This record gives sequence, C-alpha cells and structure tokens, in this order.
Amino acid sequence: MSKEFRFFTFLLESYAKHKGITAAEVLKALDEKDLTDFIYQMYEIYHVEAIENAYMDIDSLISTGKTAW
Repeated sequence: MSKEFRFFTFLLESYAKHKGITAAEVLKALDEKDLTDFIYQMYEIYHVEAIENAYMDIDSLISTGKTAW
C-alpha cells in the first residue's frame, strides 16, 4: 500500500469524522463531482499542511465542483 493511498484513506476518514458523516459518503460526493483523483493527487500539499487546510479545500472543491487544474 503506497504512502499516498494510506494518507488518502486517513484524509477521507478524518474529513468524514470532522463533517459527522461516513467516509463512504465523502467518497461518493467526491466521485459525483469527479474530484477523487484530484484529491488523491494533492498528497504532496495536503500531507505537509495542517489537516484543517485540507478540510477547507475539500469543502470548497465540493461546493464549487471546480479544481484549479
């Protein structure tokens, strides 16, 4: 299992706990907005920042459905 996958799993689970929902619900929202791969690819940024910054970014991405790429 790669470090990126382990972190992605941690991020999904901790974000879900933060929002009071399940990781499956988070993944479904990301999949529906076609954001799953984008979030996964953000490992280099997200794993060195405060986790709350990733939460704010995910909130923004889900609400707008747009990525910077």
